[in-house]
Amino acid sequence: MTVNINRIKIGDNNPFVLIAGPCVVENEKMILETAEAIAKITNELKIPFIFKSSFKKANRTNLKSFTGLGDKESITILKKVKDDFNLPVLTDIHKESDVDLVGDSADVLQIPAFLSRQTDLLIAAGNSGKVVNIKKGQFLAPEDMKHAVDKVASTGNNKILLTERGTTFGYHNLVVDMRSLVIMRELGYPVVMDATHAVQLPSKDLVSGGQPKFIKPLARAAAAVGIDAIFLEVHPDPKNAMSDAASQLPLNELKPLLIDLLKIDRLIKNY
Repeated sequence: MTVNINRIKIGDNNPFVLIAGPCVVENEKMILETAEAIAKITNELKIPFIFKSSFKKANRTNLKSFTGLGDKESITILKKVKDDFNLPVLTDIHKESDVDLVGDSADVLQIPAFLSRQTDLLIAAGNSGKVVNIKKGQFLAPEDMKHAVDKVASTGNNKILLTERGTTFGYHNLVVDMRSLVIMRELGYPVVMDATHAVQLPSKDLVSGGQPKFIKPLARAAAAVGIDAIFLEVHPDPKNAMSDAASQLPLNELKPLLIDLLKIDRLIKNY
């Protein structure tokens, strides 16, 4: 199946799509500068690009961790990205009312992994008519995503993406089973590899840790499987990021990685 997002086609052996941006909307300047920088790189490399940033982080480890600037301000910034750079935008939703809240700013509604079994949320997202990206819960086998798919598709909306972001392995670790990319694609929808959340060390100490040295190998491995889209949280200064500081890709390392992924994608898909 091909899922269309504006002029972008995801799936059916089309070239891979990049979904990328900072974890959360921290401030307008950083978001706009990062969106512009990634757009420049992807335009040069001719890679379809969807900008990603969460307007709110509702599932932080620590009560005192940054959750966002405030819904209205963050959503206004995402709308500015969409309008100023003519980019499709993806953002997370956490409850049914968020669907209308982000309606004018988001082209893709993302269901966080922890909420991938929330029936009402999935149905509300489906009823929006927008593309819905469902992240596979860390606690789910890939074939279990059929149930999440069925909930969204029950609304008549088949514009569905499925994202792998690792499976719980012990108490503070995730592991990516590349077979899951194949298994989820057998459900009939495009599959995305989230190579940054997959390197997290969840809920370790006061904040989640990470092993960013594995971002590039995981992304390359997913490209070798023939993935439909690559999801990367990208930040100009990850160490000082207000969320997921230990697992975001530095902006200055994005272009070389994308060049590698293009080479692999062209080899696998023969274009």
